[in-house]
Amino acid sequence: MSEHAAPYVPDPRRWRVLAVSLLVGFMSLLDVTIVNVAVPSIRAGLDTSAATIQWVVSGYALAFGMTLVAGGRLGDAHGRRRLMTIGMVGFVLSSIAVGLAPNAVTIVLARLAQGASAGLLTPQNSGLIQQLFRGAERGRAFGMFGFTVAIASATGPLIGGLLIALLGEENGWRALFLINVPIGLVALVLIHRLVPDNDVGAQAEQDPRVDLPGALLLGLAVLAVLYPLISLEAGPGPALLLLAAFPPLAWTFVRWEKQTVGRGLPPLLDVTLLRGLPGYANGLLVGTLYFTGFTGIFLVLSVHLQEGVGLSPLQAALLMTPFAAGAATTAPLAGRLVGRIGRRVTLLALSVMMTGTALSAWLVTSPTDSLWFTLAPAMFLAGVGGGGVISPNFTLTLAEVPPRMGGAAGGALQTGQRIGSALGAALLMTVYLTAAKVMDPAQAARWALVAALVVLSIALAAAVKSWRSGD
Repeated sequence: MSEHAAPYVPDPRRWRVLAVSLLVGFMSLLDVTIVNVAVPSIRAGLDTSAATIQWVVSGYALAFGMTLVAGGRLGDAHGRRRLMTIGMVGFVLSSIAVGLAPNAVTIVLARLAQGASAGLLTPQNSGLIQQLFRGAERGRAFGMFGFTVAIASATGPLIGGLLIALLGEENGWRALFLINVPIGLVALVLIHRLVPDNDVGAQAEQDPRVDLPGALLLGLAVLAVLYPLISLEAGPGPALLLLAAFPPLAWTFVRWEKQTVGRGLPPLLDVTLLRGLPGYANGLLVGTLYFTGFTGIFLVLSVHLQEGVGLSPLQAALLMTPFAAGAATTAPLAGRLVGRIGRRVTLLALSVMMTGTALSAWLVTSPTDSLWFTLAPAMFLAGVGGGGVISPNFTLTLAEVPPRMGGAAGGALQTGQRIGSALGAALLMTVYLTAAKVMDPAQAARWALVAALVVLSIALAAAVKSWRSGD
């Protein structure tokens, strides 16, 4: 399948555009994890319940996941610069609303708006890479994107803990959100100056209409999965019944999209085309499973190191920072290697990460004063592996996706990651909290990390299957 009718001519601005899009992506992904260490401070400052404050974290993830595919499709149809501008304005305004919020209800509502704005921003990253890069350069670009994802996920707690340590609990948690304002304003200027207005996605799309019923159906399907998973962190409840709505909603969405294509109208996501692309479904599965095992590790360790060990937010974050350092060393390298050895990069990276996670599970019970010499190196090794998973999986999964679908297809891939993140947080925290009732907290943390290993082993099996089938 030809990716584009006209001969490919590299845009001389492509690397500068990539830098801008990665800055935007870093901001939106950072806000998924940066508040983890601030939850106790926010709860104390606003004198509200733990269940309410949990939605400061979960509301963002929910709105983010629900809008990713629709945001990607809007970028495909109406131009990525326009969607990045709209999303960034919404992100800055909602960040101000969170930072200045007088009560918990205002924060939760503003976080929902912030997550929806991030859902408009983030899929433009993969769309721009699909549009501006080809061949080995695309692998390098996705390598930088994987680097950004890993660093944002791993350094969020560190930045949050540092701001709280410097500014105090009350001002520190507010600064976590207000810091987005100056960065966002700079990003808006860069978007306007560097991101092309007449991008390939907008030119290739003859019909700019957006499939609103499809967007609603997909949003409800994602809600039916994410809301119960997020609510599970507070314990099993009626929300779990909502999971039963997912299969019929997903079936209805697929059927609607097929009918939309049959009528000659632009679909939200051309499921028929994507299903026929080699490796897309398997790459979606590998990415979802990886984020299920990967994201929950940070939440469990953040809680355990503060509540179980007695470290400060900054100390806990510093102990997990070696993961980011490890990922930083391998993500760009993996992006360059994927064009040469393909899926084997993912297999090797997952194996290394699982080794580091297994060592972390063994060493997490070390005495507190020795954790810096035991757990920290194990986290670094896990990061070395983790940095080599995300970018190759993006490159291979989206390799045959045409640029006109790059935003929506990338949004679907990232929606799987958001679902995986929510599932992993719920699963690993449930294991940790349940085990902590009958054993030492350090032993409970070990069992949670073992649960992460089980999930990562399933991801490895899926990657092996894809490699053997040549996808």
